[in-house]
Amino acid sequence: MSSVLVLDNGAGLIKAGIGGEQDPIAVVPNCLGKPPSSKKWLIANQLQSSTEDLTSTAIRRPFDRGYLINPDLQREVWSHLFSSVLNITPSLSSLLLVEPLFNLPSIQRSLDEIIFEDFGFRSLFVADSPSLVHLYESNRQPNSLISRAQTSLIVDCGFSFTHAAPVFQNFTVNYGVKRLDLGGKALTNYLKELVSYRSINVMDETFIMDDVKEKTCFVSLDVARDLQFARRIGRDNIFKCTYVLPDGVNHTKGFLKDIDQAKRYTSLEEESCMQIDDLTVGNQESRKRVDPSQTEFTLTNERFLVPEMIFRPADLGMNQAGLADCIVRAVNSCHRYLHPVLYESIVLTGGSSLFPRFAERLEQELRPLIPDKYQVKITTQEDPILGAWRGGSLLASSSDFERMCVTKAEYEEMGSARCRRRFFH
Repeated sequence: MSSVLVLDNGAGLIKAGIGGEQDPIAVVPNCLGKPPSSKKWLIANQLQSSTEDLTSTAIRRPFDRGYLINPDLQREVWSHLFSSVLNITPSLSSLLLVEPLFNLPSIQRSLDEIIFEDFGFRSLFVADSPSLVHLYESNRQPNSLISRAQTSLIVDCGFSFTHAAPVFQNFTVNYGVKRLDLGGKALTNYLKELVSYRSINVMDETFIMDDVKEKTCFVSLDVARDLQFARRIGRDNIFKCTYVLPDGVNHTKGFLKDIDQAKRYTSLEEESCMQIDDLTVGNQESRKRVDPSQTEFTLTNERFLVPEMIFRPADLGMNQAGLADCIVRAVNSCHRYLHPVLYESIVLTGGSSLFPRFAERLEQELRPLIPDKYQVKITTQEDPILGAWRGGSLLASSSDFERMCVTKAEYEEMGSARCRRRFFH
């Protein structure tokens, strides 16, 4: 049966499914992994098995720093995905591929060879994430400013990079795109370093520390205040939570020891200092019952210092502006008539935008940097990880989609470079 496969080929996660559907069939790691307990490399969805212990897993990724560096490895991941997970026949399918902004021509050629020569897809359309996120949001909210003005500023906090990308009339304004060389991978690596320095060596625990980051980290609205609380309250501070590592026998996945304890920081905005002191003393009960058979570690201010990298990379010695400055530079690169619309149409997408209080902190950082006459409105997507895929699914179901594609016959006649001119980015 003829179909359109929508493939958001992220450096961290692949989102894949059939065009016209609301959700992808598969959201899987774009990598191979080999745990010490396994005799073979596990691919994509095999790494998501509930029974697989991923402690000290060696990882091979097709991508590095946001760009494809190992086409053979990517071909292997796709082959497994198409045959074992999606059960599609490429020769009967069109492909909508989401690829990184400013992808190099040599990488584009490699991808086209894989798509047309190795898998034999019927036709191909290539899109970038910001334009698809914009398309989805403008269709999801038909009465919003994004839809009426056909303009937005997409802030994509991905695995390797964070981009602030203006979109106008469904096209990404390439000269206005600004990039922050930080993403989810860098945040996980920083968390590894902090935990390894303070408690237990976790430098080889990529999958586990990804889980720790997603379950425990949050964005601080006042870093100086929160650091004072951490110092004054000491070891019983309100940010404390405990993560239990897999033991390979009783449990193969890590978990939070006390979920309620991990959420205590949310009371910080409402409680006075005295009440917070009482709260921490009253919750010393939660420190009881340390099981010596379990390997565990405690997190405190690491929980907000890790996401802080996105807003204050210079504090960590990086020669990078923070996210708010990145957004301002992106807006200032566009025509001044677009400035008020862009500031009022900011859309957050990508996994790192899921940190609690991310949008509030970003607005707090942006407000002093832009003229008072401009309003700031920040929208977080309902599922930031799937934003680009859902936009691609919407585009793939349009009546004009096949006309926009490059066919296999055109590729064979004209080659990759001439065919790519059709995709305006």
